[in-house]
Amino acid sequence: MKVKISNANIPSWKEVTVKSRIPDELKKLAELSRNMWWAWNHEATDLFKSLNPDLWKEVGQNPVLLLERLSYEQLEQLAQDKVILKRMDAVYDNFSEYMSVKPDKSRPSVAYFCMEYGLNHVLKLYSGGLGILAGDYMKEASDSNVDMCGIGLLYRHGYFTQTLSMDGQQIANYETQNFGSLPIERVMDKDGQPLVVKVPYMNYWVYAYIWRVNIGRVPLYLMDTDNEMNSEFDRPITSQLYGGDWENRLKQEILLGIGGMLTLEALGIEKDVYHCNEGHAALCNLKRLCDFVEKGLTFDEALELVRSSSLYTVHTPVPAGHDYFDEGLFGKYMGGYPQMLGISWDDLM
Repeated sequence: MKVKISNANIPSWKEVTVKSRIPDELKKLAELSRNMWWAWNHEATDLFKSLNPDLWKEVGQNPVLLLERLSYEQLEQLAQDKVILKRMDAVYDNFSEYMSVKPDKSRPSVAYFCMEYGLNHVLKLYSGGLGILAGDYMKEASDSNVDMCGIGLLYRHGYFTQTLSMDGQQIANYETQNFGSLPIERVMDKDGQPLVVKVPYMNYWVYAYIWRVNIGRVPLYLMDTDNEMNSEFDRPITSQLYGGDWENRLKQEILLGIGGMLTLEALGIEKDVYHCNEGHAALCNLKRLCDFVEKGLTFDEALELVRSSSLYTVHTPVPAGHDYFDEGLFGKYMGGYPQMLGISWDDLM
C-alpha cells in the first residue's frame, strides 16, 4: 500500500529582513546612521535628535532604530521640512568631505585585535576601560587617517547592565541585541551570500558570520557564532562578553586570534603591523607563525618575522587582569599546533 504524505502543514521558514521605506529626500540620513562617525560628531547626533526628540530618547539614541520607528507620515513630513533638509545637507557635506580623504600610505598599516570596543552605548561590545580605550583608538585612527582595521566579536547579549535588589545585591541583566537595528552591516561574499569563516577547534569547525562596523574611515570586523551551522555548545561563544566558563573563554580567544586572522585572509586584507590590545588575541600570532612555516620558513625565521611586525599593549598590568588557562584545557584545543610548527609542546608553552 502506498501512503501519500502531505507537507501542507509543515512550515517552511525563510529569513526576511524588513526595512522602513526612507523617502529619497532623506536617504542621506540613512547613510549617516550606518557610520559610527555620528557618535563623536555632535552636529550629527543633534540632527538625529531633532527629528523626534521623544523617540530619540525612547530608542536609546540609536539613529538606525530611530529611522525604523519613525512612521511613514512622519518621514514624509520631514522630507518636506526645509530646515531639517538644510541641516541634513550641511552634516552630510562634512561627512562626505571627511570620508573622501584616503588613508596615509606613508605610515605602516595596522590590524588591531581587541575583545571589546567601546564605540557608543548603542553597540554593546564593551564592559569598561579596555573597551573605551579601544573605541577611542579606532576613532583617533580614523581622524588621523591611519590605514587600519579592527577585529573583534559581535556579542548577542553584550555585557550585563547592573541593577540592585531590595537587599543591595547586584543583579546582572543581559539584553538581547537585534543586529538588524544596529549601525552594523553583514559582510557578503562574491556570490552575494553572507560571508562565513571556518575556524578550527580540535577536530571540528566553528562557523562565524562576519559583520562590519564603519567607524569613520576605519572598518571594524566582528565575528558571530550564533548561527545554525554551529552546535549548541559553540553558538554561545559570542553570546556574552567574558561570558561562560573557562572553556568558553578559551573558545572566545581562539575565535578572536585565529578566527580573526582567517577573517582577514577571507577579506584579502594584509597589514604591516598586528596589534594585540591585551592578551585575549595573542593566538593571532600563533596563526601567523603557522602561516609562515607553511610557506617554507623555519620556526625561528617565522618567529623573527612575527616579532618584528607585532605590537602588544596591556591595559591592566596586574595578574588579576589576565586569563590563565589550565594546560590540559589549552592542550585540548591547541595540541596539534606544535607539529604544524615543527616544535615540541614544551617549546610552545
